[in-house]
Amino acid sequence: MSEARPERLRIDKWLWFARVVKSRTLAAKLVQDGKVRINREKVASASRTIKIGDVLTIAVHNKIRILKVQAIGSRRGPASEAALLYDDLSPPPLATALQKMSDARPPAPEKRPDKRARRELSRLKGRFNSLSDNTEK
Repeated sequence: MSEARPERLRIDKWLWFARVVKSRTLAAKLVQDGKVRINREKVASASRTIKIGDVLTIAVHNKIRILKVQAIGSRRGPASEAALLYDDLSPPPLATALQKMSDARPPAPEKRPDKRARRELSRLKGRFNSLSDNTEK
């Protein structure tokens, strides 16, 4: 006896199948808090159904994920199986762009300069504050 796959599935169940959240209860709470949109439309009820081709916008874990539904799952399987349920359309995180910008800075020195190196730096910068420089003969 073969079981036919449904064409539609509840949003909370799909979020759980796709491993976006850890439990169906958390998925339902996420939907009820207004943090999920289906095709740019806010969802208020966890019983709302989705179908293949829908685009979900989810605000979860301090980031926004945009997922296109590729398949309706039949169970909560391993992560490799869950990844087949959607296509991730999310833009790269801002931290990655900031990381690239920070890579342009020169690397930090490996150690602090010793007394001799500090004196050389001050001479280069035009500061002559050492005792030997201020004495007059």
